[in-house]
Amino acid sequence: MIQKVANQENAERPTTDTESDGKSMSTRIYNTLSRQKEVFEPVVPGKVGIYCCGPTVYAPSHVGHVVGPVIFDTVKRFLRYRGYDVTFVINITDVDDKIINKAAEEKTSTEELAERITADYIEHLGRLGVEVDHFPRATKYIPHMLAMIETLVKKGFAYPSGGDVYFDVTRHPAYGKLSNRNIDEMMAGARKEVSDLKRHPSDFALWKGAKAGEPAWESPWGPGRPGWHIECSAMSMDLLGETFDIHGGGLDLCFPHHEDEIAQSECCTGKTYAKYWMHNGLMQYGDDTRKMGGRCMAEEGDIASQEAAKMSKSKGNIVTLAKLLSDYSPELIRFFLLSTHYRSPISFSDERLKEVGALLEKAHTFAERYEQVMGSAFYELKAPQTWAEAPFEAGGSEFLGRVVELRNRYLEFMDDDFNTAGAIGTMAELITLLNRQAGSYESSKDEATKTEFAAGAVVLKELADILGILTKAPESAGGDDQLTASLLDLLLKVRQMARQEKSFALSDAIRDELAELGVTIKDGKEGSSWKIESSH
Repeated sequence: MIQKVANQENAERPTTDTESDGKSMSTRIYNTLSRQKEVFEPVVPGKVGIYCCGPTVYAPSHVGHVVGPVIFDTVKRFLRYRGYDVTFVINITDVDDKIINKAAEEKTSTEELAERITADYIEHLGRLGVEVDHFPRATKYIPHMLAMIETLVKKGFAYPSGGDVYFDVTRHPAYGKLSNRNIDEMMAGARKEVSDLKRHPSDFALWKGAKAGEPAWESPWGPGRPGWHIECSAMSMDLLGETFDIHGGGLDLCFPHHEDEIAQSECCTGKTYAKYWMHNGLMQYGDDTRKMGGRCMAEEGDIASQEAAKMSKSKGNIVTLAKLLSDYSPELIRFFLLSTHYRSPISFSDERLKEVGALLEKAHTFAERYEQVMGSAFYELKAPQTWAEAPFEAGGSEFLGRVVELRNRYLEFMDDDFNTAGAIGTMAELITLLNRQAGSYESSKDEATKTEFAAGAVVLKELADILGILTKAPESAGGDDQLTASLLDLLLKVRQMARQEKSFALSDAIRDELAELGVTIKDGKEGSSWKIESSH
């Protein structure tokens, strides 16, 4: 049942100020900064700015890279439904040690590598239905970063040292307020570089002096390139303002990245940087709940437990998006990511995906039944796109009264810190209710029953649109059917056996014949994979 798929621990009744008629719009957000839920009040009435930290583009995207984008795209969709004009930004870090090292390994330029991986990332987000307004690249914002760094130096919050420039954490009394750490605990954070050039071990680089063979830009302190943290401050404030509404990202970015962003931004402008800080749980491989802990991110010890089990390249347990999308539809992946409350860790496994897939299949089966009853496609229904467009009265109908109740409960869940798990459970109940109504019409042929069924189906489409699902008929794996995927996997196994037996002519023939059919075979250290080019 759907109720099993939606994370039960997070699907209990919401606690919001939303009234039973759905007319109160007090959306509440769990703010990492205050460690409590707060009523959402945008900086500029009617407008919302959302910034989500994007990837460092040096290797093909994996499933962990799209957790945040899918979550915050859904946040955008719901706030837009509530009537806000929303701007959504995801940055691209296209200059970094990892990019430099990978480009050297592949004997290509950092620019070519970064552009290729960025294109791969944006393509996959598009397939997952993620709607992003801006993808700023770090290398396009060097002047903005230099201006910020100069201001920080002039104000005494930063200091040049040996061609580098560092932020002095001891000059910012509030440093550590987001991660709830003090200066003595700072060295436990990731990506803190030890250097004799620093005044304090926790000082972080705003600018790094150039090294031979690395990309470099001119600056008042000599040629070099920006530090990691300054990029996001410069890009977010340029596109969303010096103070904006929501800053999002993975729980692992809370410290040091987001902590450092706050310090350098607020010391530079003297203003609050981001009003609400939202951190999503980490993607974790398998079902080891001992590692995950099953707690929401704000609870003590949760960061460590999620970090211990998270999916990452360094642990060799990643699943690339290309591989995942060859096995499962983009819609299923999106639905899977939303079936758990965003602050909880997401347990990745084929079993879990199949479980969620069974639910999604039931939803599409209902869409087929709708077409049988109404003679038109469910996916083409024109549902209200904002709450203001969607007044819904039950009249004296018991069925429509139940639809109204479920619709309002769905909105309560979403208003309560964007609880997609609870919302999905409510949609499950609505689908069950609609199927019963369809059965009643099929047995009675009563036109009033059919009219009520049609009205209820529009509500389902309205709620599905907020989650970005049920937008079209099911898309099978890799743009083809599951049988094709299985046959291609079998051909890869045959080809691998041929290579092991040194039958290279056969191996090459399989590759070449598949290429003529529009299937590209890519060989790597972790094995071979296929991609249907014509389906992209």
